[in-house]
Amino acid sequence: MHFHQLQSHPFHDRADAGRQLALRLLPDYRNRPNTLVLALPRGGVPVAHEVARALELPLDLCLVRKLGVPNHPELAMGAIAASGVRVLNQDLVHELAIPPQVIDQVTLAETSELERRERVYLRGRLPVDVTDKMIILVDDGVATGATLRAAITILKKSRVSGIVVAVPVAHPRVIKDLKREVDDVISVITPDRLQSISLWYDKFDQTSDETVQAILREHNQ
Repeated sequence: MHFHQLQSHPFHDRADAGRQLALRLLPDYRNRPNTLVLALPRGGVPVAHEVARALELPLDLCLVRKLGVPNHPELAMGAIAASGVRVLNQDLVHELAIPPQVIDQVTLAETSELERRERVYLRGRLPVDVTDKMIILVDDGVATGATLRAAITILKKSRVSGIVVAVPVAHPRVIKDLKREVDDVISVITPDRLQSISLWYDKFDQTSDETVQAILREHNQ
């Protein structure tokens, strides 16, 4: 029973996950020059907060939005990022026979939310300059990798010097795929049966806009 509980809930909450993740990154990235921690809002922000604090590195956001399958919003058929970048999970789109007009409708709705978050989180300031920076890209977990791929695409267009994906939990197959696209992928646990990211946390409440704003204020004082 104890073994089952340990496997079910390795993380108390996102802050705990961030601290465990930071331990994996400390030897190579603490105080590393020209290195920046970027969080995927909203759930990735409390994780990245602990990572950036432990590594003594700057923190900012990588604003992307997952494109959820209608009636199954947790299932990602793709994602969008700034500057009009869109990444689609073509295998899933073909498997579910999702029409192009449905994808466009979801894209339009998520673009509106992406623009709202830019206004609320950045509050008029320019996004951080990532050119020639090593990026540690943080989320609270990876199931399909669609959102991360959108972030990776936009970062590469911004001419970063390198990308390390850092997450508390990820499926081994997704890690293998992502390693073809970035310099490294760091994950605390890599369960074969991932199912939902929330199953690996005791507490997985939705991260609020206010929490994101408070964390950004602390790192941008």
